Amino acid sequence: MTEMAIDKGQAAPHRVPAVLRAPLEGRTWREFLYLLLSFPMSVLTFVYAVTMVSLGVGLLVTFVGVPVLAAALLGSRALGAVERVRARVLLGVEIAEPEPVRPPKGKRGPLAWTGALLKSGTSWRSLLYCAIHLPWAVTAFVVSLTLWAVSWALFLYPAYAWMYPTYWGQPGMQVFGDDDGTSLYLDNPFEIGVTCAVGLAFVLITPWIIRGLAFGDRMLVLGLLGPSRLAERVWELEEDRGVVVDTAAADLRRIERDLHDGAQARLVALAMDLGLAKEKLEEDPEAAAKMVDEAHGEVKLALQELRDLARGIYPAILTDRGLGPALSALAARCTVPVRVEVDLTSRPAPAIEGIAYFTVSELLQNISKHSGARTARVDVWSAENRVLLQVSDDGRGGASTDSGSGLAGLAERLGSVDGLLVVDSPAGGPTTVTAELPWRG
Repeated sequence: MTEMAIDKGQAAPHRVPAVLRAPLEGRTWREFLYLLLSFPMSVLTFVYAVTMVSLGVGLLVTFVGVPVLAAALLGSRALGAVERVRARVLLGVEIAEPEPVRPPKGKRGPLAWTGALLKSGTSWRSLLYCAIHLPWAVTAFVVSLTLWAVSWALFLYPAYAWMYPTYWGQPGMQVFGDDDGTSLYLDNPFEIGVTCAVGLAFVLITPWIIRGLAFGDRMLVLGLLGPSRLAERVWELEEDRGVVVDTAAADLRRIERDLHDGAQARLVALAMDLGLAKEKLEEDPEAAAKMVDEAHGEVKLALQELRDLARGIYPAILTDRGLGPALSALAARCTVPVRVEVDLTSRPAPAIEGIAYFTVSELLQNISKHSGARTARVDVWSAENRVLLQVSDDGRGGASTDSGSGLAGLAERLGSVDGLLVVDSPAGGPTTVTAELPWRG
């Protein structure tokens, strides 16, 4: 079932080889258009960058130079935004928006904003792009336009060779001519055929040269106009922090609900029963003793609920004995027979142990509730400073990390600590879920 889904998602193979398709593909024409437009665009950006920077540096002896440089950076960011749109439309490059200009916390006004703009690495990278793109753009423009024009002119020569003697008084395309009257024309069928063949070769080669030149532009745009790696990492951490906060809030709400609906309600009922027993103690000692006995049973149930709740927060066996015994105890409570294999030479960080434990716990709960499996297996091992765990079962399969599923939330929680969750669950089974976590011991 999985293989069929993959096959449907993939495009059918082309019968025409790529080298023959390339001259007529939309990608080639879009990239060629991008290279043609890069020349006037790069002239504009280069003139703007050089003019504004020169003016700003020249005026630095006065206060006016600082806002001029800030204006140069601001304009470069705007031009960079235009270039990102052009690359997205014609080159198919998806570039994330760079980090915005952010004044320091607690500071507002033009001076704070100007200072933040001057300190912004994105602004200076945009200015650098405006300054250095011109030489590459001119080279790409000349090479691509020349090859495109010459290749198609040679390839289509048989279609318009008749125009030379008819309209221009020449036997054919002139290849050579000097002052002595010596000339060489492509005018016989053999020469016309060779010209067409040479043109065809260039027609087939030119798209790949254009793609190579467009690849250079892709690298410039991605390297200078996108967000920095540090900024991307900060954003990832901010998103992960949001996931952790939401997960912690959900856990607190769950604990509050369990306490309110479980142990708290049972303790309230226990207090009322003991109050009634106290009132009946003198009038009806036997009834009071029976009520105390019932209250004793309620105490045991309340204690068991509190133990289960404490185990759900952080099991004592995990703290005392480590991941292996904790997972074995977890597997013993599963409704499906589970085999546990843990191969760890030492203990990872407590936080990673806890995440690994609750990941297995949630996966085993899914197996009990949804899989219809007869057996399951849990394997935990370490490799290259990572903790890997794998939970598999022989159930009906069909599990996925689609949005809204429990596995999607589990994948988000693992991602918040640089972890990874991979689900392999074809319809009909078996299901294998692999999780990877940093060691951080």
